[in-house]
Amino acid sequence: FSAFARMPQPVLKPEDAGRIAREALVLQRSARPEIVWTTDIPDRGPMALCDRRLMGQALTNLLQNAADAVAMRPRSAGQPVGHIGLSVHAADGVVYLQVRDDGVGLPDEDRERLTEPYVTHKPKGTGLGLAIVKKIMEDHGGGLGLDDRADGPGAVATLSLPLLVAEPVKA
Repeated sequence: FSAFARMPQPVLKPEDAGRIAREALVLQRSARPEIVWTTDIPDRGPMALCDRRLMGQALTNLLQNAADAVAMRPRSAGQPVGHIGLSVHAADGVVYLQVRDDGVGLPDEDRERLTEPYVTHKPKGTGLGLAIVKKIMEDHGGGLGLDDRADGPGAVATLSLPLLVAEPVKA
C-alpha cells in the first residue's frame, strides 16, 4: 500500500503515445536481447493527454511482466526464449498500447485479483506491478485489459487512453 501513497499525481500534457512506447521498449530490448521483439508503432502519434513518465512506467511494467512470462515457459533447445510484440494504435477515440507475449499466460486462479496489491504468481514478484499500472491508468481516465492470447499460449495486456483530438484552429 505504501507504494500507492507515494505515487505522484499525473501531470497531463499532449504526448505522442508511439514515442512513449518506443522509449519504454529501448530499455527492455537491451536488457533482454535473447527475446524476439516485434513492433507495430506509427512514426508519429497517436496523441494522448497523459503524463509521459507515468505512462512509460506503466508500459515498462507490462513489458517486464511479458519478459518474465516468456522466460518462465519451457522451450525446446534452439528455440528463442520467447516473442513479445508491442503495438500502438487508435480507434473510436481511444489510444491502445498493447503488449502480446507467448509466455506462460495468465493464471487460471485469482485472475480477477491480478491487479490487487501483493497478488503475484511469479517466484520473486512483489505483486505491485499490475496494481501500479491499474492505478496509473485510472488516474489518466484510461484502463488496463488483461486477456489470454487467442492465437496460442501467452497473454495480451492493453493500456487504453482517450485519444487527444486537435482542436480546429479558429480563423
